Amino acid sequence: MTSPSDTRLRDYQQRAITLLYRWFEAGNTGHPCIELPTGSGKSHIIAELCRDAIQTWPETRILMLTHVKELIEQNAEKMRQHWPNAPLGIYSAGLRSKQLDAITFAGIQSVREKSALIGHIDLVIVDECHLISHNAEGGYRTLISELIQINPALRVIGMTATPYRLGHGLITDSPALFSAILRPTSIEELIFKGFLAPLRSKLTAHKLSVEGVHKRGGEYIESELQDAVDKKEINGPVVDEIISQAGDRKSWLVFCVGVKHSYNIRNELRERGITAATITGETPKNERAEIIAGFKAGRIRALTNANVLTTGFDHPNIDLIALLRKTASPGLYCQMAGRGMRPKSHTDHCRVLDFAGVVEEHGPITNIDPGRKAGEGDAPVKVCEACNELNHISARECVACGEPFPEPKPTKQKLHDDDIMGLDTIEMNVTEWQWRRHISRVSGKEMLMVTYYGALSDKPVNEYLTVMHDGYAGQKARILFAKISNHCGSDADMHHTDLTSAAREMNECAPPGVIKFRQDGKFYRVTDRRWG
Repeated sequence: MTSPSDTRLRDYQQRAITLLYRWFEAGNTGHPCIELPTGSGKSHIIAELCRDAIQTWPETRILMLTHVKELIEQNAEKMRQHWPNAPLGIYSAGLRSKQLDAITFAGIQSVREKSALIGHIDLVIVDECHLISHNAEGGYRTLISELIQINPALRVIGMTATPYRLGHGLITDSPALFSAILRPTSIEELIFKGFLAPLRSKLTAHKLSVEGVHKRGGEYIESELQDAVDKKEINGPVVDEIISQAGDRKSWLVFCVGVKHSYNIRNELRERGITAATITGETPKNERAEIIAGFKAGRIRALTNANVLTTGFDHPNIDLIALLRKTASPGLYCQMAGRGMRPKSHTDHCRVLDFAGVVEEHGPITNIDPGRKAGEGDAPVKVCEACNELNHISARECVACGEPFPEPKPTKQKLHDDDIMGLDTIEMNVTEWQWRRHISRVSGKEMLMVTYYGALSDKPVNEYLTVMHDGYAGQKARILFAKISNHCGSDADMHHTDLTSAAREMNECAPPGVIKFRQDGKFYRVTDRRWG
């Protein structure tokens, strides 16, 4: 059956499935995890995987697991869109359904002790799989272990935007369940193609102190954290700043520490004439649905919450996020920030107000280091004194107001990404370029290398095009080379030209007049080239 035109997969979604099939076909054992940014449409990929598996092998039985009923509903809905007659069952106490079928969408709390009832399963797909314990314990690990005893050939596929766990590192680090992470796309690609909207972070005048707050299991103790920040003399000024920074923005999402903090912030907003509501884990289902409907319809401008709207909540027009809770978890940070990355109908970005210093602690969401600890290395911050915008450390002028930064003093310190997106760039006027065949000292693979030269005071910028590589990296590099050669009028074609000849032909062409680039570790990443 062919999917309807409105459910056709985007290129990177199909790429995710292709990478997964290739991984299995290569004879890999174990269980893979697919890393996909928040807002990339995991539910569509899950639906197509299920449809393809059942239609190719009709006896296949699939168990789709997640931890909240909202995700069960969303994933099941997309399954029906892709395949209206799918043999689909939902097993969730929260949704008042206990139906098993060839494809069963289930909540882990409802089926964690139901392995005997579920029986033979060929494929388990876990949405938000970073919640699976590293150790062989907990609901997910116990259920999967028992299902493997029933069918030793069972395979598990994980889906997450954050493939790491607080205190453990990557979810592939032993003794984790997963053995590989597949990355079919990136936040940068999805923003470039218009599938996601960028975030813009602002340094706030008010900072929430966590002095004296202890940690348990690597995370701040919620009760102590709430006592530290939930004070009248703190909440009032913070809310005043939210209102001032928000301006005419329409949909504000505020992440608070706990239930009491959420209600107190809501009350401060209401006292200042802002329509506001609160959702917590204790909010009744009907009331929660009514609040969310009002928020999406614009009747409620600000929505405060405590630990409930980080996953399974989708409202594209969120244009302001206020982080009022400190977290040591890079995953929670990404999940909170990710709520603002859906493309919007009225603006091109979402503003993030970081009262808790989360962006400063973890760095840009495009380059999360799950092993990075607070206080290690340089503070990842470069703040514009004119407008308080957080900028990349290498920016020469503020991306928001254009105010130039003072010339940096000579330093041997390593550069760090610092704004919430990590996408800010430097612009250089190009005087000439030099192409050459290059062999990697690490992999021994051939590639093309181009060096862009500017003024005498500009440091040359090297760019590497992995045109001879296999898979997505090679495909992406060949497409990029074709675009560059087309712009400069070259006939060089990587399908018919060797690297030395290609470099010779490119050296005879005019370089772009301007390039934009940013520091990416010890290398440079060219983000734009302009001719003419």
